[in-house]
Amino acid sequence: MEIRVELTKTPKAKPVPGEKLPFGKQFSDHMFLMNYKTGKGWHDPRVVPYGDLALSPAAMCLHYGQTVFEGMKAYYGKNGDILLFRPQENFARLNASNQRLVIPPIDEEVCLAGVKKLVEVDKDWVPHDEGTSLYIRPFIIAVDPVLGVHPGDEYLFLIITSPSGAYYESGLEPVKIYVEDRYVRAVRGGTGMAKTGGNYAASLIAQDEAHRQNYSQVLWLDGVEQRYIEEVGAMNVFFVLEGEVVTPELHGSILPGITRKSSIQLLKDWGIKVSERRITIQELAEANDQGRVLEAFGTGTAAVISPIGELKWEEKRMIFNQGKIGALTQRLYDTLTGIQYGSLEDPHDWSVFVCKA
Repeated sequence: MEIRVELTKTPKAKPVPGEKLPFGKQFSDHMFLMNYKTGKGWHDPRVVPYGDLALSPAAMCLHYGQTVFEGMKAYYGKNGDILLFRPQENFARLNASNQRLVIPPIDEEVCLAGVKKLVEVDKDWVPHDEGTSLYIRPFIIAVDPVLGVHPGDEYLFLIITSPSGAYYESGLEPVKIYVEDRYVRAVRGGTGMAKTGGNYAASLIAQDEAHRQNYSQVLWLDGVEQRYIEEVGAMNVFFVLEGEVVTPELHGSILPGITRKSSIQLLKDWGIKVSERRITIQELAEANDQGRVLEAFGTGTAAVISPIGELKWEEKRMIFNQGKIGALTQRLYDTLTGIQYGSLEDPHDWSVFVCKA
């Protein structure tokens, strides 16, 4: 499909070198839109000036949560290349979320063309400073002006972008994480494997408690026995034990992270044993008491790699690597960001060229 482009007549000030960029609070000049209607399919892809949406108060997304989204980035790379990192994986995961939320599948090649066109139009919004990027948020909402619990017939696909610095203000300083053992986020057979707003709404009460106790994020346990480690609200988790790196297996209640998948591939490339298996919080605590937990880190698009310095489980505080970033965590961060910014070899062809800055 041909993508129509309408340029803004009132461009905003672009990021300047050295400017502090908070995550997700400033948005570029344009956005991508495409509509769906039963019987007509996805149609009218377009780049238009960024602005508010006109929705009926009865729009189904506002009442029944039929929404999905993704998170990705564009990087200002070597020689002025603007690059995406594994965007095909994002749009494949978007369609997996669509399937779970009964949203019509979307052509992944059209999605990729749309994000490329939007980034090309707003290329001056891609910040140049080290560690910065243009955060990209594709999402789909049901917009039928109808009350009633059933899948919609009308949808809107959008992509918005935001120049951003580090997700955590502390950068690569190890984060402190609170283990939630009262509330649950997802169960097998639920929507945990989908990237949908309801999962995040369900996590807010625990996130609020974590902040009250001066912790950055929440580590969720399984929704049935509340024994098995699952994921952190904004990232998948890994533990470096003696002889292996362990990460919870994907069994339907954990989001299949793209940075997670990339990290596993790199670890295997380096000859490091990776075990995707169930691990209880008790097993982790005992291993840490025995000095067998060498490092811990999280993976996700927003933070890339985030070292974990402490977990608080009930009254027990687990400190990893003396609260400092570990050597393997640092190596993963350096390698992934090196590939993303085009300064290191990309042996798996993960980077996708968009345009010159």
